[in-house]
Amino acid sequence: MGKTINKEAISVDTAIKLGLLPEEFEKIKEILGRTPNFVEVSIYSAMWSEHCSYKNSITWLKKLPKDGPHMLAKAGEENAGLVDIGDGLGCAFKIESHNHPSAIEPYQGAATGVGGINRDIFTMGARPVAQLNSLRFGNITNEHAKWHLRGVVKGIGDYGNAFGIPVLGGEVFFDECYTTNPLVNAMSVGIIDSKKMISATSHGVGNPVFIVGSATGKDGIHGASFASKDISETSMDDLPAVQVGDPFQEKLLLEASLEIADTDAIIGMQDMGAAGIICSTSEMSAKGKHGMKIWLDRVPVRQQNMQAWEILLSESQERMLVVVKKGKEKIVQDIFDKWDLNCVQIGEVTKGNELEFFMNKELVASVPAESLVLGGGSPVYERAYSEPAYFKENKKFRIDSISVPNDLKAVADFLTTHPNIASKKWVTEQYDTMVGTVNMSTNKPADAGIVNLKGLNKALAVTVDCNARYVYADPEEGCAIAVAEAARNITCAGGEPSAITNCLNFGNPYNPEVYWQFVSAIKGMSKACEKFKTPVTGGNVSFYNQSASVGKEGGNVSNAVFPTPTIGMIGMIPDKKYITSLAFKKPGHLIYLLGESVNDISSSEYLYSWHKVKQSPAPYFNLEKEWKVQTALKELIQQGFIVSAHDCSDGGLYITLIESAMPYHLGFSIDIDSDVREDAFLFGEAQSRVVVSVSPEKVDDFIDLIEEKLKIDYYLLGEVVKGDIIIDGKKWHKIAEVKEMYNNALAQYMNE
Repeated sequence: MGKTINKEAISVDTAIKLGLLPEEFEKIKEILGRTPNFVEVSIYSAMWSEHCSYKNSITWLKKLPKDGPHMLAKAGEENAGLVDIGDGLGCAFKIESHNHPSAIEPYQGAATGVGGINRDIFTMGARPVAQLNSLRFGNITNEHAKWHLRGVVKGIGDYGNAFGIPVLGGEVFFDECYTTNPLVNAMSVGIIDSKKMISATSHGVGNPVFIVGSATGKDGIHGASFASKDISETSMDDLPAVQVGDPFQEKLLLEASLEIADTDAIIGMQDMGAAGIICSTSEMSAKGKHGMKIWLDRVPVRQQNMQAWEILLSESQERMLVVVKKGKEKIVQDIFDKWDLNCVQIGEVTKGNELEFFMNKELVASVPAESLVLGGGSPVYERAYSEPAYFKENKKFRIDSISVPNDLKAVADFLTTHPNIASKKWVTEQYDTMVGTVNMSTNKPADAGIVNLKGLNKALAVTVDCNARYVYADPEEGCAIAVAEAARNITCAGGEPSAITNCLNFGNPYNPEVYWQFVSAIKGMSKACEKFKTPVTGGNVSFYNQSASVGKEGGNVSNAVFPTPTIGMIGMIPDKKYITSLAFKKPGHLIYLLGESVNDISSSEYLYSWHKVKQSPAPYFNLEKEWKVQTALKELIQQGFIVSAHDCSDGGLYITLIESAMPYHLGFSIDIDSDVREDAFLFGEAQSRVVVSVSPEKVDDFIDLIEEKLKIDYYLLGEVVKGDIIIDGKKWHKIAEVKEMYNNALAQYMNE
């Protein structure tokens, strides 16, 4: 039990204002055996917020598959997931959201998202080697959406470029549902010597506790609570909840952290992300089953007269908590002095599980560590859920209600320049994709980013994927598709899917229809991950991505963003000779479609944006056939029978073909399958399809392997030609014309 320090004991009304439920306030009183004071309630408010406790999601997250043959650290065990990649190396990777801060301050919101996710990686002793991001904004013709896009992209670019980690992949998507609530999901991937992993733990009575890195300011206070409520007209009043980043400090912190990982001086280390000092002290202590005494007045601060609760809850960036082996303080101090960073002892490890916080020798808070954390005493809820009416309406869609357009070329041009499909060059040119010299996919574009593992004959493939429109249409099927597409991208690049991290972006969990979307997405993710043997290593849940609702009932599902469970996946390319580009290589190579052509245009960009039909089911998807296509593709690549591979996704077959043709200024001549509607064949987004090119001398071997062993559907589309786009014998375009349209469309939207 906590010590009797009822000074400033507060009422339930104050607790409610800080974001706690009345029953949670009663539970706190029961845990402490007394009425908490303001500092203690502030602590529980942060740690029991949705952002930190996952109280409305953990019941379902536990159902996700977490076991796999290569796992070194499972979900929730460390700052990030860790997978064995052989040769004594591990891959640490994780994706997280910074949605709410980016909604009101796009530049700093996005920049600190990049900083935070990289700290999760190097705090474990891994050197970050790749960044990816998944970004969602409102309609690009909306000035507010453009403001979000400009700020977010500049924030990611400025922070990531200065920090020195290349961006190897990502996605950008526009829809009106994201106008108020943009989504900014940042992923980091790092490589670690498996024997040098640093755990986020604390133990050993008397071991000193240090805060290292930047000084503490008032930025980010109550950031976790801010991220656990809807965006409203008054959200700008929460601007102090947005952190301010410094990538140069982060770079110093990275090098210092990796240097102390080479010593034997460290018990544990953890990034100070959401909820700052209180989060790090409580999570490390609970994991190590010890307590701590912390003297808050020793914390280096940027502003005068900071209160105890401000120091505890500040989310100032570039800071970490380090528990050092007693007697080895000088080793750590010397390393941080060398890198010109703060390194100050602010506490010590104690017996038991009590966290005691002092300010100027006065005890200001005393709470059990276990009571604060996920898996300990933090609340766990299973919310009611119900199928929304729109779901049944979606299933009523029939393709026969849509007429095939007379001018298919006009549709093709429309999709080529659509902001969801056109080149994201305007975005990616603001990122440094080559810093660190590990990117193997810049000059040879592939469906996944490829990380060179120097000195080894293998490589790492990385991707992020989610078509949120599919998930809205059918959350279970749509989320399974997101996992399958990520795996397909890894496989197309020559890799073998290994594991995933996820960033689950949804509306208000108190809305039963939003919660139904969440539960259904978890079910879809589970079945797809089990099929591909890609365990979930961890990630992030971001609820409350919707405009303000009244009270805790959660408002209307129509106020929420599309359910967006972003999948970050890594895979291994066992031999660099298997690396496969998406690009056609030579005229005369034959073009094949692997997978099944079906009469389906559901949830396609073509149906949604050209015909403006907003309600339809998810596109055709068969998980078993998907697995067979990917298994076949892997063997075709490893047998050396194909020259290029590119998956069929947004925009359908036509967009896949032009994306394969453009890198080397080649064209294609194809015939439409007469068994399928022309618009479905060219623009439908049925899943489990890959376009491959094959050199003429390998065609017989290619066909024999498919028909005798692999037994998947395949179709001869046509051949690669010099520079024209020819459909059913009719010349539509020069590839140079299409490339100009495709590359410049986004910049034109941004300049309008």
